[in-house]
Amino acid sequence: MIAVIKTGGKQYVVKLGMKLKVEKLIAEEGKEITFNEVLLMADEKNTKIGAPMVSGASVKAKVLKQARAHKVVGVKFKNKTRYTRTFGHRQHFTQLEITSIK
Repeated sequence: MIAVIKTGGKQYVVKLGMKLKVEKLIAEEGKEITFNEVLLMADEKNTKIGAPMVSGASVKAKVLKQARAHKVVGVKFKNKTRYTRTFGHRQHFTQLEITSIK
């Protein structure tokens, strides 16, 4: 069974047992989170498409870790003015494992 969930302004296709990284969620490691914004649910025989959400559907996930991604380096440069700036950014994320799709 697969489902499409919405979190952090993005949509993710998830399967049972799948691990994925999403935008930072406020939850402790080891806790369980329920996603009620399910846009689509499908298995081998039938498909349910929400308008906009599938009613009564939910996806549960276990929080594996809260961490920060690898550093992304950016550069600002202006020609002929001797202006150069280098900056870095590390995005926070939450790693999840999908435990049930109902």
